Amino acid sequence: MPISAVSDQTTQATVNGLRPSFSTQPPVNSPTAIKSEATPTETDTVTPMLVEETRIPTENVLGPPTAIATETVKPTLAPDAWKELPVMPVIGPNVVKIYQRGLELGNNPQAFSKIGDCGSTPAWFLGDFDRGPRYYSLGEYKNLDAVIQAFQGSFSRTSLAAKSGFNASSILSSLWANPKQCQPNEVPLACEYRVNRPVIAFIMLGSNDVYHPKEFEPQMRKIIEFSIQQGVIPILSTKADNTEGDGSINSTIARLALEYDIPLWNYWRAVQDLPDKGLQPDKVHLTWGPNRFDDALTMTRAWPVRNLTALQTLDAIWHAITAQT
Repeated sequence: MPISAVSDQTTQATVNGLRPSFSTQPPVNSPTAIKSEATPTETDTVTPMLVEETRIPTENVLGPPTAIATETVKPTLAPDAWKELPVMPVIGPNVVKIYQRGLELGNNPQAFSKIGDCGSTPAWFLGDFDRGPRYYSLGEYKNLDAVIQAFQGSFSRTSLAAKSGFNASSILSSLWANPKQCQPNEVPLACEYRVNRPVIAFIMLGSNDVYHPKEFEPQMRKIIEFSIQQGVIPILSTKADNTEGDGSINSTIARLALEYDIPLWNYWRAVQDLPDKGLQPDKVHLTWGPNRFDDALTMTRAWPVRNLTALQTLDAIWHAITAQT
């Protein structure tokens, strides 16, 4: 049964098509099914994603602020209401407006970017879909082949705003920009958008923000607002882990998506019925499996579920924006 959007009214936490049918937990190990330089190594799998770091200066990172127009006051969410939101985003009219602005600014309608930590790099996230069908199988999701073809080149691209240890502040600090490709004083987010000219960006942050939780929301607002100004549709993703202990980071992510009327990809919900909720024993890293969406055991692991639901999210937004232009 395909994974599909969960209705706003449902309280069921099961993602269609992802209920495990195995009583034993699949082993946690490094990728072995695909051997290539793009495949994560065992060291990558066990290296902690959470890196305690010093406070990162963020002043004057994006230039003078620009006001973001809002038509109405958006409703807010109760603290735990995000847990019942669907995996697939509800796409509002603001998304089309952002896309049209991006086209006016010269953004590439066949490019998207990845913004985040090591889990946003192509070895883990979506990279196989530029490498050809030998490296993935869609199974019953063959409808996704069209969006894979439409965005060829973006899946395996290494983002200038995705790196191990990155948090929301890192994205906005020129200290962490690539000196070979970024301009003086340019922050990673602005550099990535200038070089890649995307119309869509996956914003996958939060796991490394537990050390400076008070900075997370204001920095996310800067990231969202800058993306909108640049005509880039920001897709906010919830995270599978709950390192902060109270789910507050995911709650903030969902609330901001609602406030700015931008897509929320509620990945947290997609892994709730997986063994150990898709987490390795460290409760941070995701369980690994190849992108074989037609293999039942593989689909009890968090990484193929992440890549599948990301493709579905991209596909839904792509159809929504192209239908209106």
